[in-house]
Amino acid sequence: MQIDLSNLGKRYNYEWIFRNLTFTFESGTSYAILGHNGSGKSTLLTTISGHNLHSEGQITYNAGGKSISPEEAYRHLSLTAPYLELVEEFTLLELIAFHTRFKPLRHRLSHPALIDRMGLQKSRNKFVKDFSSGMKQRLKLGLAIYSDADLLLLDEPTTNLDQEGVAWYQEHVAQNQQGRLIIVGSNIQHEYSFCQQRLHITDYHPVPRK
Repeated sequence: MQIDLSNLGKRYNYEWIFRNLTFTFESGTSYAILGHNGSGKSTLLTTISGHNLHSEGQITYNAGGKSISPEEAYRHLSLTAPYLELVEEFTLLELIAFHTRFKPLRHRLSHPALIDRMGLQKSRNKFVKDFSSGMKQRLKLGLAIYSDADLLLLDEPTTNLDQEGVAWYQEHVAQNQQGRLIIVGSNIQHEYSFCQQRLHITDYHPVPRK
């Protein structure tokens, strides 16, 4: 998977979040989008994912040497973020079954095996609405990391995780890096320490007019 951003810009009303962003993301490499809270990290991730339309410039996607239309890019990616909600009326098993109707799991992983990897064996028949915030975040990460997707987008991935949860995240994202493009939006070092490349979103903030 390769993503090319060319003079990309995004604004809300008259305020530019970022502008003149030209960058290439390549498969097999992990990237960190860095910046303070409110600097535009999440906006860039959702723009790359197609959840948010850019205001100017161009995004092109390629996979296996073939061009992918922006409308089809979602088939190749998995996104997790604190603002994305789970279907809490499902049990854990029901939610995984629902999720995998749209995004199969990597390496033909079974549903019970995914639950084991998430460390949620005792909660397989528990309603997601009754999960703690940390369990919900681990579930979001597990579904994202283990989905069969070439592109993995992680926005503030350790939100609501304790020290054990952070270690779990680091272990499982490391085990699932090979052959993928991973982009992490963060300002916390332990979330992106494995990333080989850094992009500082503030480098693309427009200069205020005097």
